[in-house]
Amino acid sequence: MRTFSSLLLAVVLATLPPAHALWPQPRNLRTGSDKLKLSDDFKIHLEAHVPQDMLDAISRTEDFLKKDHLQRLIVGRGSSDTNALTNAKSLSELDLYLESGADANSITTEAQKPIESRDEAYTLNVPNDGSPANITASSTLGLLRGLTTFTQLWYEVDGTIYAADVPIYTHDSPAYPYRGFMLDTARNFFPVSDIKRTLDAMSLVKMNQFHWHVVDSQSFPLQIPEFMDLSIKGAYSSSSVYTPDDVKDIVAYAGARGIDVLVEIDTPGHTSVISKAYPGHIACPEATPWDIFANEPPAGQLRLASNETTNFAANLLAAVARMFPSTIFSTGGDELNANCYDQDPDTQKSLNETGRTLEQALDVFIKTTHKAIEDLGKTPVVWEEMVLKHNVTLNPNTTVLVWEKSENAKTVAQKGYKLIHAASDFFYLDCGAGSWLGASPDSPNWCDPFKTWQHSYTFNPTANLTDDEAKLVLGGQHLLWTEQSGPSNLDSIVWPRAASSAELFWSGPGGNVSHALERLHDLSFRLQQRGVKSIPLQPLWCALRPGVCDAVPHTSVDGVVQSTSFAYHDDQVLDAGIPRHDEL
Repeated sequence: MRTFSSLLLAVVLATLPPAHALWPQPRNLRTGSDKLKLSDDFKIHLEAHVPQDMLDAISRTEDFLKKDHLQRLIVGRGSSDTNALTNAKSLSELDLYLESGADANSITTEAQKPIESRDEAYTLNVPNDGSPANITASSTLGLLRGLTTFTQLWYEVDGTIYAADVPIYTHDSPAYPYRGFMLDTARNFFPVSDIKRTLDAMSLVKMNQFHWHVVDSQSFPLQIPEFMDLSIKGAYSSSSVYTPDDVKDIVAYAGARGIDVLVEIDTPGHTSVISKAYPGHIACPEATPWDIFANEPPAGQLRLASNETTNFAANLLAAVARMFPSTIFSTGGDELNANCYDQDPDTQKSLNETGRTLEQALDVFIKTTHKAIEDLGKTPVVWEEMVLKHNVTLNPNTTVLVWEKSENAKTVAQKGYKLIHAASDFFYLDCGAGSWLGASPDSPNWCDPFKTWQHSYTFNPTANLTDDEAKLVLGGQHLLWTEQSGPSNLDSIVWPRAASSAELFWSGPGGNVSHALERLHDLSFRLQQRGVKSIPLQPLWCALRPGVCDAVPHTSVDGVVQSTSFAYHDDQVLDAGIPRHDEL
């Protein structure tokens, strides 16, 4: 049984204030224990001539410092700091420096560079004597990341804004160049304001890629000037659309926050809704029973064996590609249903006339549609089936999203493709809510159970990979498929869980879950202060006492497990290490 002295030590340690609460954790960090106040006349200075989005980032930072009003997550909410603040120095200036020879590009320009060309490194130094703090970087994107870290240092008590752990020094950069979040806006529609709020949250945790799954079989909300009938006939309503101006607005908003927008037009599957405007291009549209024609309703996929449909798809993808400045573009490629094509007379006629098999027709379709976007300077991104299930010709530079299960990354890497971790067994946020299909009250969701933040946080991006294969991992992302999500629960289902992969792919794997929890509490509260309805991870009582609510280790004496507050037999221990209520 634990002694009283060891219990007392645990309680004392648990109530000590955290050394810092930065998220993601910088990869190289030194902190002190002094307090530093923020002067009422605090200003951020940058002497270099920089584009407007850098100046806007400075203004936002100054605004966050004044309006976050975040109290420390310790007992007393920082009241114990008031005495130390009486004699604390004040910081009145933060100086930003672009390294000599660095291009003063806009943040947006830097964020939209090819994935492995983005420079997000920065150095932050905050002295404890009141002398100016400084951030140095070789790009405006790096300066933005440094400003983001700087905003997370500050708290408020009794009207005083202060940092609790100066001096602070970090030379920081991401472990992986791709750190993303995918939002499906086709199954349920999300207003532009929801997307912007999500981008704000992503920027706070240094995510740099918004994967926009904008259309699918259920609806086509994207207005494409050359194909207006798709949204006119395929959107849920005339108000549930994204206009070209909306796209420009979202892309600009994201870019200014260091985020590139990867748009996805999933083809040739997941295209049922196109039949509303172009019925001749879709096989088995809304065929029933849907489950023999598609993975989920409604059924319908492009007639890939048709030359006319292939050219239609190529022109469609090219038109969308011209709307987005990113160097990457997702053509999807998942969940093709062969039975749909087997029972489609037009597809069978095309195959017979050309003498091709379905796989050969798919190869022609992929080569044609990918050439259309490659001619516009885009690198294709595909779901893993294009590599693992189909024999199609892909550009060696094609990037693969690994989603069905995490171990498939090994096979993708063995084939020599760069990959992004998007595995359903770690990063799907929609799992665990039960089946959304009608007339199945007791059916589970296919990807159950619920994926906790701890589960994704412990993911190893290079598990079972050789050193050469590990070099093909670009990073990873959380994903939200929205069968059971909409504007009403967007924030709560995403935040703060999605932040776990943001740290995983910025700081690298191997983080301590218990230590991460107290910082994630802090992040969640800061998100709330900024208008994101991030959910609690524990009772507030626990959040104010880091470590006290951890599952306690137990010792066994004569077959009875001993703890500080209860005793029970070994054969009564549950998976979580806690006895059932009726066993206490």
